[in-house]
Amino acid sequence: MSQDNVCILGGTGFVGTWLSTRLCQQGAQVTLLVRNAERAKHPAVLPNIKFIECDIYNPQHLEKYLAEANVVINLVGILNERGHKGDGFRRAHIELPRKILRACQHNKVPRLLHMSALHADANTGPSHYLRSKGDGENNLHTFAGSCAVTSFRPSVIFGPGDSFFNRFASLLRMSPGIFPLAYGHARFAPVYVGDVVDAFIKSMHDQSTYDNRYDLCGPEEFTLHELVAYTSRLIGQKTCIIDLPNLFARLQATILEYFPGKPFSIDNYNSLKVNSICGKGPRMPTSISSIVPWYIGGHNRQMDVYRRHTGR
Repeated sequence: MSQDNVCILGGTGFVGTWLSTRLCQQGAQVTLLVRNAERAKHPAVLPNIKFIECDIYNPQHLEKYLAEANVVINLVGILNERGHKGDGFRRAHIELPRKILRACQHNKVPRLLHMSALHADANTGPSHYLRSKGDGENNLHTFAGSCAVTSFRPSVIFGPGDSFFNRFASLLRMSPGIFPLAYGHARFAPVYVGDVVDAFIKSMHDQSTYDNRYDLCGPEEFTLHELVAYTSRLIGQKTCIIDLPNLFARLQATILEYFPGKPFSIDNYNSLKVNSICGKGPRMPTSISSIVPWYIGGHNRQMDVYRRHTGR
């Protein structure tokens, strides 16, 4: 690990923050490609992490800044776009991975790890998100050449700083005691961010993982309704959760697309049509009950959990 020079795209997001911090603590030299270094939020102040401002969609920038890496990790992903044509999803999930792979091949980078999504499928995915994720993943594995590619396909990821439990906690606190929920019967197998980070790091030099795609799920499955109800209990709020019929769920998505931060969209609604659960393969070990209460609700020990599970 001490000889690794790892370049991460999307390294200032939720998963990227955990992954880059862990890599630095294990001795890797980590470079994060960012749009604006001053605005990049990252809790780690470590001597072996650096930020480089660039346009990650510019092939020349990618070729320049991936030149010294022996491992490249792509975590870039979006959940929503402007409009409804899928152009934003295709740019982030298909065009960008293709450019990253070409830059890796140009610089003879031997290893590329890629964040995809559970049930990403270029042909049958019900949303732009899932189709574009599937297409981008397929392109990497089809045209990898001498660059060894591994893709990871997680269910919803949880942990301090997540956008799942934290977002529902915020929405529930603003609710008037009644919470209308779209696709409450959709199923998830939430996976802990620390387990996802472990999977990435363990695969870096494991040749048995080359050209493989891994579904990442936690040990338990829940409906969306159960997860929202669990969040409501954690924050000590009595809320009546109403599962919306499909017609009203779609109407809710249409309306919320125009709210600040776009908390729910038509494409999110379409993604929920596929249960985010794994088959009979191995599961990640960490349960939501062992982590989530520490950063949601009255415990409010988010940074303690972060430090404990990143070894700080």
